[in-house]
Amino acid sequence: MLGEVMGIIELDLEDAFVLIEPEVAFLNRGGVICRRMESNMKTRIDFLAGKVAVTTGVSKGIGKACAQALLARGVTVLGWGLTAPDFEDANLHFVPCDVREPEAVAEALRLTLTLVDRIHFVINNAGFGYFSPIESFDIEVFRRMMDVNVMGTFLVTRALVPVLKAQHSGHIVNISSIAGKVGMPQGEGYNASKFAVTGMTDCLFQELRKDGIKVTTVFPGSTATHFFDDIAGAVANDKMLDPEELAQSIVHVLDTSPNFLIREIEIRPLNSK
Repeated sequence: MLGEVMGIIELDLEDAFVLIEPEVAFLNRGGVICRRMESNMKTRIDFLAGKVAVTTGVSKGIGKACAQALLARGVTVLGWGLTAPDFEDANLHFVPCDVREPEAVAEALRLTLTLVDRIHFVINNAGFGYFSPIESFDIEVFRRMMDVNVMGTFLVTRALVPVLKAQHSGHIVNISSIAGKVGMPQGEGYNASKFAVTGMTDCLFQELRKDGIKVTTVFPGSTATHFFDDIAGAVANDKMLDPEELAQSIVHVLDTSPNFLIREIEIRPLNSK
């Protein structure tokens, strides 16, 4: 029940969850949540609805979760990748693309610009991991991992930056990893690729901020996705990060005013197995 008494709004607890902002709420003696009426309170602006995002690797894991979270907020998503996602949405457009190949990336951009006339967000998520003792590390897998994780991020960003510069706005989010900050045994390939993404993203931030383009690095810890399917001795488990919850954190990074930048975000399980 909603009532107003002497400039104070009183709400039953069931109503309060969606209507009250914590910083202006308090409990009266009757246990009813109250909020003072203030004329200078700002209305929350939605910086996502109606925007357009290019996201790589949308068929599963973090990329799929990001696409779904953005779609839920009214964002049109162009999903670039080798495999189409297993879900549909009127605002989701799959664009076939091998991010390792410059020609494929250029064609994906051409197709994208026939569907939309602006691009607001770029999420470089495509990647995979492989771990092995250094003396038996498969050289071809090492090269492929560098091509997908590093070259893919480079080529997609290289292709899209001219579009963002022409708009004098945009936001690039590169998915690195805790492995892009801290080494680990048998991670000579994967860690090296993610350290490269971390370094590249820092350079992009320094280079593009003057053009009105935001750049963010995301450092996820172990996340319960298919990433672990092909890694010997590793199994996704309930102590890992939930990809959907992780995606909400990335959406929060994007849902900001033009001069507000969350430069880096590190997300870890509180306790892992």
